[in-house]
Amino acid sequence: MKTPASKSLGKPRRASKSRRPGRPSGDATDQRERLLDAALHHYTSHGVTAASLRGIAEAAGVTPAMISYYFGGKAALFDAVIEERLLPVVGELRGHLETLGDDAGALIDGFVRGMHAAVERHPWLPTLWVREVLSEGGALRELLVTRIAEQIPRRLAEAFAHAQQQGRLNADLDPRLLVVSLIGLTLFPLAAAPLWHQIFASEDLDSAALQRHTQALLERGLEVDHVR
Repeated sequence: MKTPASKSLGKPRRASKSRRPGRPSGDATDQRERLLDAALHHYTSHGVTAASLRGIAEAAGVTPAMISYYFGGKAALFDAVIEERLLPVVGELRGHLETLGDDAGALIDGFVRGMHAAVERHPWLPTLWVREVLSEGGALRELLVTRIAEQIPRRLAEAFAHAQQQGRLNADLDPRLLVVSLIGLTLFPLAAAPLWHQIFASEDLDSAALQRHTQALLERGLEVDHVR
């Protein structure tokens, strides 16, 4: 599937004398957005460490100098991708969960639905998560601990612990590991979807099927309905 980053990009227009210095024109702003998309696609495909300005520039159809013009260098480009592409997705999910109150069941269901919705809008998320968070030396590990953990994982764990204290959640569960389980039941299977399609020779194991299965598993576990 073609992405905006795959389109050939032209040179940005020169700033007119009437425009204030440092304020990009509309075309320049679009150019910058396309470069961010190209970098994100390159990180997902090749990894952050292996990514180079030259490789990103080639993917975007520009010269490395163009990326330096807009971002100043490789580190600044990576920081911009985090701030303007990844963290807004985290914010979307956090905002969705905040509307659900402190009901454990609603939060669990909301996390599953919210994660699938996020991946539908941002299909790069599962692959980037596996490559840069789970892999040893991943470039996003520190970000998870220092900035993302407080926004979603720790808040969910606190809500689950409170629900246990109120007798509204299975006391045998560890609230922290319940968060880990939710991530394991959503992001990981989505990242491995092409593999499951090959193993089971079936294309019907799509995101909707996975969401239904995950919700049924979390709501009813392995219980069997007996017909009387």
